[in-house]
Amino acid sequence: MFLLLPFDSLIVNLLGISLTVLFTLLLVFIIVPAIFGVSFGIRKLYMKTLLKIFAWATLRMERGAKEKNHQLYKPYTNGIIAKDPTSLEEEIKEIRRSGSSKALDNTPELALSDIFYFCRKGMETIMDDEVTKRFSAEELESWNLLSRTNYNFQYISLRLTVLWGLGVLIRYCFLLPLRIALAFTGISLLVVGTTVVGYLPNGRFKEFMSKHVHLMCYRICVRALTAIITYHDRENRPRNGGICVANHTSPIDVIILASDGYYAMVGQVHGGLMGVIQRAMVKACPHVWFERSEVKDRHLVAKRLTEHVQDKSKLPILIFPEGTCINNTSVMMFKKGSFEIGATVYPVAIKYDPQFGDAFWNSSKYGMVTYLLRMMTSWAIVCSVWYLPPMTREGDEDAVQFANRVKSAIARQGGLVDLLWDGGLKREKVKDTFKEEQQKLYSKMIVGNHEDRSRS
Repeated sequence: MFLLLPFDSLIVNLLGISLTVLFTLLLVFIIVPAIFGVSFGIRKLYMKTLLKIFAWATLRMERGAKEKNHQLYKPYTNGIIAKDPTSLEEEIKEIRRSGSSKALDNTPELALSDIFYFCRKGMETIMDDEVTKRFSAEELESWNLLSRTNYNFQYISLRLTVLWGLGVLIRYCFLLPLRIALAFTGISLLVVGTTVVGYLPNGRFKEFMSKHVHLMCYRICVRALTAIITYHDRENRPRNGGICVANHTSPIDVIILASDGYYAMVGQVHGGLMGVIQRAMVKACPHVWFERSEVKDRHLVAKRLTEHVQDKSKLPILIFPEGTCINNTSVMMFKKGSFEIGATVYPVAIKYDPQFGDAFWNSSKYGMVTYLLRMMTSWAIVCSVWYLPPMTREGDEDAVQFANRVKSAIARQGGLVDLLWDGGLKREKVKDTFKEEQQKLYSKMIVGNHEDRSRS
């Protein structure tokens, strides 16, 4: 028989008591509130405390740099040089006015000065690329004690270094294990809960249980990221038979929205852990999963989505029409597919606060595991979500115009820059259609001027 020494027995007892206390605290302060959708305000108090510490650290860094005559790097507040939108015709007319003393009407239809417009545009594109900068992390003006977020990070003082080291210990030795435990709990409950609900007979009780299992598990996962989310205008939340479209910054956008609403997900069938989760979820809720061979078949995808939204008893579909993650500063071109099927669209704007942690996933630079590790070792994920009034396609609109109108509404509400560029340019070359479009605009301007002169 194996006997423990008194000292070993004491350690085992202390470890057992510690684990019991930890589990009780998780149950009382995190899991139970997640089940009922309530909060004790601990995360908001934590956020306010962090803001005060960040402000002090930034001031101390600036003062230390001034004492040592170091030049501080000052980024743009959002990494963007703001420009007033102007058309090709307006800009070319302005160049003609400034380059000629004659009236605009007396200038030739094809002026040599027009060359300068295209040369200037080309140089501006090289120097201030509107697309590439949308796929790199935002640079902060303040320092949030994460060495990866500020170019000014360097040794300033002993107190600041000790504070940074203490932050590393808290994030990696306390927050990271806690968050991993919560994420494991949320995912496990989601798989087990949806599998059990899947065996229930179809009806209101099954729908009720499925909804609350999904909400509970997503809320636990939100707490695994210490996510502090502010939802605005909840009366506009998506309803059955509609499509919810949102700007896309991170894979966690799904968790952010699904912790406050009940959605049908759309996506490709995966293997591994993700495949296990998908197969469990679809048993409890009519999600729309596509096989790899089906994803590129636009007509099949449109048919499946149309059939889903035509059934007003089915959940709203959650879609991110940009098709890729953008760095929380802009909204890029929406793919037109989800705007062609004639359903009511419920726009949602998501805006993250990068002071506490950068939620943007640069998939070209980081794999999913590395990205999740960065998320779980950040201080917190803080964001605001705005539910906009529902929108429908107008009679004289095509799908592209409708998509652009929805995109503009999301950009205005979220304080984001509205760009016409395709997010697919992150991995692909510029399509010939973009070049041809500029040529057509210029040709139309020249031909239009010539026709106007002929009539007069």
